[in-house]
Amino acid sequence: MNLAENVVHFARALRKAGVPVGPDRVLDGLRALELAGIEKREDFYWTLASVFLSRHEQFELFDHAFRLFWRERHLLDRALLQSGQATPAKNHQDQTPNRIAEAMGLTKKVPMRAEKQDLEPDAALTASEIERLQRQDFETMTAEELEQAKRLIAGLRLPIPQIRTRRLHPDAHGRQVDLRASLRAGLRGNADIIPLRRRSHRRRHPPLVVLCDISGSMSRYSRMFLHFLHAITNDRDRVHSFVFGTRLTNVTRHLRHRDVDVALGAVSHAAADWSGGTRIGSTLKEFNLRWSRRVLGQNAVVMLISDGLDRDAGEDLMEQMDRLHKSCHRLVWLNPLLRFEGFEPRATGVKAMLPHVDEFLPVHNVESLLDLTRALARPSRMSPIPQI
Repeated sequence: MNLAENVVHFARALRKAGVPVGPDRVLDGLRALELAGIEKREDFYWTLASVFLSRHEQFELFDHAFRLFWRERHLLDRALLQSGQATPAKNHQDQTPNRIAEAMGLTKKVPMRAEKQDLEPDAALTASEIERLQRQDFETMTAEELEQAKRLIAGLRLPIPQIRTRRLHPDAHGRQVDLRASLRAGLRGNADIIPLRRRSHRRRHPPLVVLCDISGSMSRYSRMFLHFLHAITNDRDRVHSFVFGTRLTNVTRHLRHRDVDVALGAVSHAAADWSGGTRIGSTLKEFNLRWSRRVLGQNAVVMLISDGLDRDAGEDLMEQMDRLHKSCHRLVWLNPLLRFEGFEPRATGVKAMLPHVDEFLPVHNVESLLDLTRALARPSRMSPIPQI
């Protein structure tokens, strides 16, 4: 086979897997290979990586795709044999994400829902597939499974209990007597007996404020979280959504659009720091100074979605987390790193944030989002937090 054709096919697989590799980079890669040579697999690997990749977070996808593409199809080995070079050593077996294998055409797509047919679909099998999908990590899902997961997420609701406000409204069974309304009713009827009008405190959902990390370390989960935020925003009122990486961006207005694709497109355009670094301390400081008084009134609930990996090594983070915790009624931290059983809060940012949260929960699949809805339906309490 021609090495140039193989490189083109490899670039197409990378592009399908999510790494933007255009024709210009393919041409640059072929020129670079002419200069670097293909005598060693390591030189070949780093030559393509230096040309095809523009962000550090794309390296993991490139690494998995390279190992799978050149191992399964043996394209590099054949090209090297034809050129008279030594055959490189075989790579070790590794667990490749499903979307990489799918991009290579090595996975067998299994429909999650039964096709419409004359026979009645197997309900047990359908329930089993849905249960498996709920427990599967977003990182290991194929494109088809991600679409199914988005449909499940679109139906999620956050049953945050209503709270009593200071405002009063007419209520026939209320405990307080509304003297003004009672006098007005008596004057209108000219009756000997004045009927008592009653009132009670109005109950409504507290404001919900969501701070979602869209940095490079969270790029695997940010888009699914935004689908979740879109479902929440279009389900209830007083939802305020912010995304942050190196800066804070208010995306509440963008997520109110009914079409989820249009909404997420607007969010991507508004957030200039997508898949960049993380400055949690400075972004929380900006939120506390500019937005906390506007959106954290009336017993607001705050959901912080982040892995806690701060580029500034926790600078000013503890003080800002303490201020945020004191400004809201309930602070829930959702961390995808909790999916690992051996998780320990060793990072400086995680250590600074943990003492100031009410609940510390994992969020990495649909099942964890379901657990979140159950946790928010319960009264506020401190969840078990790993010891520092």
